[in-house]
Amino acid sequence: MRIASLVPSATETLFTLGLGDQVVAVTHECDWPPEASSLPHLTRTVIPPGLAPAEIDRVVRDTVAAGRPLYELDAGRLEELAPDLIVTQAVCEVCAVSYDDVVAVAATLPSRPGVLSLDPLTLDDVLNDLVRVAEAAGDPAAGRRARDGARERLVRIAGAVAGAGRPRVLAIEWLDPPFVAGHWVPEMISIAGGVDPVGTAGAKSRTVAWPELEAVEADVVLAMPCGYDATRSAAEAEAFADRLAALHAERIVAVDAAAYFSRPGPRLVTGVELLAGILHAERVPRPAENMYVELAGVGAGGGT
Repeated sequence: MRIASLVPSATETLFTLGLGDQVVAVTHECDWPPEASSLPHLTRTVIPPGLAPAEIDRVVRDTVAAGRPLYELDAGRLEELAPDLIVTQAVCEVCAVSYDDVVAVAATLPSRPGVLSLDPLTLDDVLNDLVRVAEAAGDPAAGRRARDGARERLVRIAGAVAGAGRPRVLAIEWLDPPFVAGHWVPEMISIAGGVDPVGTAGAKSRTVAWPELEAVEADVVLAMPCGYDATRSAAEAEAFADRLAALHAERIVAVDAAAYFSRPGPRLVTGVELLAGILHAERVPRPAENMYVELAGVGAGGGT
């Protein structure tokens, strides 16, 4: 089977399932596993590079409000590659090519590909999508194995932190304007041994005012700007150091959001392990240094 992936989380899922050799094209943002980035790219973003967070937010809002796409699909290349299956998503209009556009283009292709949309809102939805992708690719057993293995890892994490104190964890998905993380992130925090006082599992991320965040009295603040790695997340957090310091949290931690939180793929389980290591280092091994950055001097406790 020839498979085109139009969202990074789908690419990660396909390779996790052992279907990487069937993937013929990906998006310009597909960077994991590394070999995926060398495949033909089918998309490009219309957002100019080098914008500040507030400018990115403005461009996204204006583009969506005008009914224009944020991503452009190379329909000609897609036709040349003649996929049998296209995997995409509709859960986030700012994360991938429009689902309606994908369906419309697919209907014109001589290969008549099937279109599978992955639209998870919860962690369980993400794990079940492993099975849905595997079934669409003709190997449902691989999907069940991957899902069951992921669930076993989550059970181990929950067991490791059981009975420990549960810090209040504020997950900020964007800094200007501030967004609190929804979807699967509150569940991730809970399994890792924390309490999310503002995020709602299964609901969309939402904008908030800084005074609302100051009233949370969080113990730990996670800076996880959508799509950023740990280094860039830390740089964004440093740029908003005064705002974050006003939250009076004991710790401010910037994480690799692109790899372990933003994308609803199999690496979310690694994200839960990462969180558990941050929140309960006495019970769970600390994560690798490139996965997070603890900001010194920003939180009330000063960081380490």
